[in-house]
Amino acid sequence: MPARQRPGHTIVALSGALDGASAPALRAHLIGALRRSGRLLILDLGEVASADAAGLAVLVGIRRRAAALGITLRLVAPGPQVAALLRVTALGRALPVYPDPDSLLEAPARRP
Repeated sequence: MPARQRPGHTIVALSGALDGASAPALRAHLIGALRRSGRLLILDLGEVASADAAGLAVLVGIRRRAAALGITLRLVAPGPQVAALLRVTALGRALPVYPDPDSLLEAPARRP
């Protein structure tokens, strides 16, 4: 899971499946990313093929940890399956989603 650190934010590119099998490693990696992040942690979901309840639970847990640390979490570029799952579960309201990192970073009014 490559991470790109920039002043004030970190972008972590996720790939594969966000599911029960990947959840423990994903959680550990994202907790580490929180420790190194600035005020904004961006999860790039562009290469995520699928997600299930366990994968979404990791994202919700990371959002809570981020909030406790004063870090804003944003999701970008979900594929159709993941975007539909975020809509159906209403997690898109708790975890704001943007089409791509640039659209988030170029919209200062929508940034934290």
